[in-house]
Amino acid sequence: MLGRLASSCTRGVYIHTNILVEARSDSLRPVSSPWHTAAVLAMIGALAFRGWVRADQMRASVNLDRIGIYERTIMFEWLVLGLVLLGVWLHGSPMLAVLGDRWRSAGQFLWDIGIGLLFLIVSILLMSIVSSHGGANDNSTQFLLPLGRVEKELWVVLSITAGICEEAVYRGYLQRQFMALTKSVPLGIVLSALVFGAAHSYQGLAQASLIGTLGAMGGALAYWRRSVRPGMIAHALQDVLGGFIRH
Repeated sequence: MLGRLASSCTRGVYIHTNILVEARSDSLRPVSSPWHTAAVLAMIGALAFRGWVRADQMRASVNLDRIGIYERTIMFEWLVLGLVLLGVWLHGSPMLAVLGDRWRSAGQFLWDIGIGLLFLIVSILLMSIVSSHGGANDNSTQFLLPLGRVEKELWVVLSITAGICEEAVYRGYLQRQFMALTKSVPLGIVLSALVFGAAHSYQGLAQASLIGTLGAMGGALAYWRRSVRPGMIAHALQDVLGGFIRH
């Protein structure tokens, strides 16, 4: 009896250890080619440079076409994600490696929502603390915030798009690629966060640095949960709230 129990426990520990080892080795396995990753980074860099160059012009504009800006941003977000998914598909990797495993029960869905909301609260507190100590602020992006009903409705669409696309691209794809290329989980998280912050450089150095920090936190969350879904929820909600609370 005791022998069978000990044998069962040993098998359980062995299986659990194998799962952890397999999960770690899987996170260090690339989901596309290095050349594809370079193409994705080049596209992100080009879009970031375009935003940085046009930011001052848009701030000085009297009649800013926010609807046009929102629509173009939504299009570019999905184009980048499309490029990512194309490379993943051509490499023969599963799309779920980037988008996160689908929910298999209501409990998993509610658990991810709870984690996403908790992460959202922590992110808001961090931003408030930094702003109150004279750090980053959002004045550099006030010109982008929605004013009318149509703009606010489109802002919600933009926020949901950013939550899905940016978490999939930066935490689901780039973070995993950087982990695989460097053979280091922490370095992969940091490099992905740096690219994420640089992509928002049009908001200024201080704000981009804060966004990069939030990106690193989101990267740690995605690695812990083995999913970008909680981050998508938190990201989308934070952007939606940002468009309404700041007025």
